[in-house]
Amino acid sequence: MTLTQRIHHVAYRCLDAKQTVEWYREHLQMDFVLAIAEDQVPSTGAPDPYMHVFLDAGQGNVLAFFELPNAAPMGRDGNTPEWVQHIAFKVESLDALLAAKARLEAAGIAVVGPTEHTIFKSIYFFDPNGHRLELAVDTATPEMNARLDAVKWEMLEEWSQTRKAPKHAAWMHEKR
Repeated sequence: MTLTQRIHHVAYRCLDAKQTVEWYREHLQMDFVLAIAEDQVPSTGAPDPYMHVFLDAGQGNVLAFFELPNAAPMGRDGNTPEWVQHIAFKVESLDALLAAKARLEAAGIAVVGPTEHTIFKSIYFFDPNGHRLELAVDTATPEMNARLDAVKWEMLEEWSQTRKAPKHAAWMHEKR
């Protein structure tokens, strides 16, 4: 049994709360659900004014952002490749994915993909804060999911001992 029910919210920093809300509403059709502004951090009591905005990412998932006007400029982990840190959202179909790509590109947003991952296809792009986003559509068959499920623990164990990519699911990378 899982302790958690779902993600309550995931929070990131933003450059401008209003611009961020407007961008996510326009480009990803997310509803703006809540704004909280404080002069002190509730958990620490530290004086640090902020605007905390919440967007509906679908099915009870909430994406939130903090605008921190008194903090040092926003940065990212320079030791982690840009492609690693991202937020991935599921879309319902390949048609929805391709339509989103067309809308984003028409709005002047650079999009990478669709990228074929064997069990899903996705596109990548950046929000106005520099956060990498992904839209993904699942394409796996029940057989593919079962094959991956059957080897997940063996793959993890091999990786933990060798730090080399296990080949238990090499079929995912074979040319079709």
